[in-house]
Amino acid sequence: MNVIATELEGCLIIEPKVFYDERGYFMETFNESAFEANTGIKAHFVQDNQSKSTRGVLRGLHYQTGAYAQAKLVRVIEGEVLDVVVDIRPESKTYGQHISVLLSSENNKQFFIPRGFAHGFVVLSDTATFFYKCDNIYNKDSEGGIAYNDDSLKIDWQLEDEILIISEKDKYLPELQNSLKIW
Repeated sequence: MNVIATELEGCLIIEPKVFYDERGYFMETFNESAFEANTGIKAHFVQDNQSKSTRGVLRGLHYQTGAYAQAKLVRVIEGEVLDVVVDIRPESKTYGQHISVLLSSENNKQFFIPRGFAHGFVVLSDTATFFYKCDNIYNKDSEGGIAYNDDSLKIDWQLEDEILIISEKDKYLPELQNSLKIW
């Protein structure tokens, strides 16, 4: 695997080794000991999630707080998404900054997101199947979120607002300065 550090400390792009032949391809998507050896991060994932969405669906920006904070390893099984994370660690030198990573079934990239980040994605292809491993279970009472269109973040979602499909819950998330409940 190839590990690429990003400008946000702890956020890593993982490029698994893919073996192609006349039958198709094979890749190991996760191996705990190889992950630790290549990243220096001891991650123990306890929950897998998967979603399927159509073009323009924007999910996020979400996070878990306190004892239920989550690190995630995300990837796209089918289609293409723009994956976005925002550093919400108050003590971080990159607090309030974000990065975007294009994840697709073609590039096979994975994105490791440590605890302390808000996360979201938008589907750029006709459909996309998004898969993520979490190192902690989901807890409704510990969830929080940030408005996808927070002016202070200036996130380019690469689609016009008229195309975006956003859940009722996500439409009313607060801006970053008003969102953090328990950090």
